[in-house]
Amino acid sequence: MDIFHEALFGQALYNTRRHFLKQAVGGLGGIALGSLLGNCQNKSQTSLTDPDENPLSVKSPHFSPKAKRVLFLHMEGAPSQLELFDYKPELAKLDGQLCPQSLLDGKRFAFIKGVPKMLGPQAQFAQHGQSGAWISEYLPHFSTMADEVTFLKAMHTDEFNHAPAQLFMHSGTPRLGRPSMGAWVTYGLGSENQNLPGFVVLVSGSDPSAGKSVWGSGFLPSVYQGVQCRTKGDPVLYIQNPAGIDDTLRRRSIEVINQINELEHQQVGDPEILTRIQQYELAYRMQAEVPETMNIADEPLWVQEMYGAKPGESSFANNCLLARKLLEKGVRFVQLFDRRWDSHGTDEGSGVNDGLRRNCQYIDKPLTALLKDLQQRGLLDDTLVVWGGEFGRTPMMENRAGDNNTPFKGRDHHIDAFTMWMAGGGVKQGYSHGETDEIGYYGVSGRTHVHDLQATILHLLGFDHEKFTYPFQGRNFRLTDVHGKVVREVIA
Repeated sequence: MDIFHEALFGQALYNTRRHFLKQAVGGLGGIALGSLLGNCQNKSQTSLTDPDENPLSVKSPHFSPKAKRVLFLHMEGAPSQLELFDYKPELAKLDGQLCPQSLLDGKRFAFIKGVPKMLGPQAQFAQHGQSGAWISEYLPHFSTMADEVTFLKAMHTDEFNHAPAQLFMHSGTPRLGRPSMGAWVTYGLGSENQNLPGFVVLVSGSDPSAGKSVWGSGFLPSVYQGVQCRTKGDPVLYIQNPAGIDDTLRRRSIEVINQINELEHQQVGDPEILTRIQQYELAYRMQAEVPETMNIADEPLWVQEMYGAKPGESSFANNCLLARKLLEKGVRFVQLFDRRWDSHGTDEGSGVNDGLRRNCQYIDKPLTALLKDLQQRGLLDDTLVVWGGEFGRTPMMENRAGDNNTPFKGRDHHIDAFTMWMAGGGVKQGYSHGETDEIGYYGVSGRTHVHDLQATILHLLGFDHEKFTYPFQGRNFRLTDVHGKVVREVIA
């Protein structure tokens, strides 16, 4: 249970009481008890009532930003760029031929064995919009937004397995323990709505392979971690008061707990105690605002139909509509994970033909509705939308058995070339940055490393990624530790 749920559930009440009673055995605890009993009817006044002490108060970045908030849509499992955005007619001519050995030498793959066959594109492509962007038939709705987005066609990463690559994408390292991008952004900018978390996570399907660490706070104070909300049932666990507890009693309990924590902070000086105080206060405020914000049934029917959203379900469409509501309410960083994109072709319907087509049908309409909705409401101009997976897919078949007899068409993990896109928030419209070779295997121009993407996102939010740091274990750490450059070509 994370600290938000602990605060909502009240378990920390009992832990703090036990600690307090231990202190009360000495003289200091008795003095504190007298003070608390004399003030428990009044609203607690902690140092966090001062905006300068509130970790979620709005803060200014290094320079004037182009974006005020971020929506990151992660297609967990890594969609194939060769069936979506990276049109390679030359690859179609090689379909079924054995892969040249030069493409295999010195390379590590997750599942390829022996010499696999090349696999041509499984989708038809067409150019769209004034930009002439090549987009596959799998995304007919999204293709209407071709002139709104910037494509990054030559992305590359360091990690070829899902969990390390997801951690790398969101925390800048494949190892556990570092803050996620959303935590960094919330730490740097605070939140525009003090009644909601600054960083909210929505998941369709199961949790990502890397687990909840991809929205964790790492060594940052835990107030900056992502709060996972649900689209079915209570949006946040324990958001409702327990039986027999009304709002007045809840408020008084939190006041007493926070006064005890404040006394402990004065004694030991641990900044995480201030974080805990803030979490209790936020949890209380969330009880009123979260249920209203997360209720898509209040949206007009035409809006629900535009997204394909259905109240009471857990779906990507519902999450897209909720993302718009959260952004509109002032949440700083919203992160959507959709887990269905691992197109290995190990069984029928899981490959880059039927499987990928089905997955695209699932996201195409709500994704497009989200972009149009943000645009119509004037939110897209200062909301940076980022879409992509953790790596790309190979231009050859997976060939897991090593005999080239796989009946289903799947592709293996690929670190050297994949496509992501961004929209709004100060990036160019109808622009494509970078290019891969004629079969989509290597980036040949405009290569963009994951750290470059992170540096660019921070730049659009007004941060110099080399100066945006946090002291930990004797040195200053940063999200892009210690590489990365801003991709200035994509900035409007």
